[in-house]
Amino acid sequence: MLTGAIRSQIDKLRDSLWSGGVSNPLTGVEQITYLLFAKRIDEIQTREEAKANQLKRPLARRVFPEGKDDLGTPGFPDGCPYELMRWSRFKNEPPERMYEIVSDHVMPFLRTLGGAESVMAHHMKGARLAFTKPALLDKLVQGLDEIPMDDRDTKGDVYEYLLSMISSAGENGQFRTPRHIIDLIVRLMNPGPEDTICDPAAGTAGFLMMAAEHVRREHPGLFYDAESRKHFETEAFTGYDFDETMLRIGAMNMTLHGIEEPRIFYRDSLAEGGGDDVGHYSMILANPPFAGSLDNESCSKDLLKVVKTKKTELLFLALFLRMLQTGGRAAVIVPDGVLFGSSKAH
Repeated sequence: MLTGAIRSQIDKLRDSLWSGGVSNPLTGVEQITYLLFAKRIDEIQTREEAKANQLKRPLARRVFPEGKDDLGTPGFPDGCPYELMRWSRFKNEPPERMYEIVSDHVMPFLRTLGGAESVMAHHMKGARLAFTKPALLDKLVQGLDEIPMDDRDTKGDVYEYLLSMISSAGENGQFRTPRHIIDLIVRLMNPGPEDTICDPAAGTAGFLMMAAEHVRREHPGLFYDAESRKHFETEAFTGYDFDETMLRIGAMNMTLHGIEEPRIFYRDSLAEGGGDDVGHYSMILANPPFAGSLDNESCSKDLLKVVKTKKTELLFLALFLRMLQTGGRAAVIVPDGVLFGSSKAH
């Protein structure tokens, strides 16, 4: 549970973004996502360094290489030292210097990090600052640094509160489901440690995040079994979306809730080529976008064989049936029109 002081700090970050020219809430969350990722990878290396020092062994996992990058910039003609790209270092630099380090070196570093250290790095390929004011970057960095995010619960709650910046309805039928609705659905479905859960229209990964929290809370013993733990961390939760920004935000949401390698992938779920996971999942949790009618040319022919229609709500239901195992379960938010002939959500 976030305190009033932490909420106030986050509100200040939102106000700083707005006054700094970042008026699109989605862009604002994306910018903070980049900074949180930069902070997280520094924390990972700091943890590994502490472990190596305590055990008196070489560093087992290195995120930041030794030496410098090969990007010659006016401030760093011979390249910027990777050590200076760490959050714990650049946060202490003057605003103009900090902006140069983050914009010209940290962001390219995140884009080329690839998947060597984390699946999350794959979603940072488009990382770049969307503003040109060093003072704004300084406010964001110092503001995030002052928010206590030492434990997983607080990190997750902070990010969830940040996601409230996004308006409830977006383009193309996108909708951010209220958290209390997600919580109700997950509790009713009661996922267990053996379930394999998918959201084919993951968005900010709210359903997957809440399902993971439910399993963690109701089955704490799974972490004492190596096989169950591996399933939880690598296979239990899968999300798809065709919006790159949402993929980044959703992957960070899962990461801050303790899933180190989030399975959040790019896919237009209704298009051709999505048949690799037929009958793979024991549970579907979703609030897919209902944008009216879909062009049959771009829709999966396998789905059209099940239900010959252009209505996205019916196509998504056909998709869910195809993805579920025999005996699998699904909880899906659909328009009332599917059942009762009206257009309200149900």
